[in-house]
Amino acid sequence: MSDARDKLVGVVLVSHSAAVAASVAELAVGLAGGGTTAPVAPAGGTVDGGLGTSAELIAAAAASVDRGGGVAVLTDLGSAVLTVKALLAEGDELPENTRLLDAPFVEGAVAAVVTASAGADLAAVAAAAAEAYSYRKE
Repeated sequence: MSDARDKLVGVVLVSHSAAVAASVAELAVGLAGGGTTAPVAPAGGTVDGGLGTSAELIAAAAASVDRGGGVAVLTDLGSAVLTVKALLAEGDELPENTRLLDAPFVEGAVAAVVTASAGADLAAVAAAAAEAYSYRKE
């Protein structure tokens, strides 16, 4: 018998920096509160620890958070987006039902993790992350 956590949407945070990806993941998980937290994995930097993006790290992160509810991927800058799009186009590198979200990296990550942790489906997680574009700071 499976429990509710088996179908949570997983979240992958892709940054050019391993430290940035890990810090945003820590922030999002911390703000999701107690109880069940959606699986979150950072995929930052290159395999050798440099700045950049790595298809290998992104694929491994996505596989690690796949619980059957889909995988939401958020990115920071241009080549991170291109790398994820290339992986999605290949079709067999990422778990089924993986989606690149159009959302701001930090605010979108928090919204995605909070929403996924509440048990929402991938469409709702994507909508919550995209809504973060409307957060005004003035």
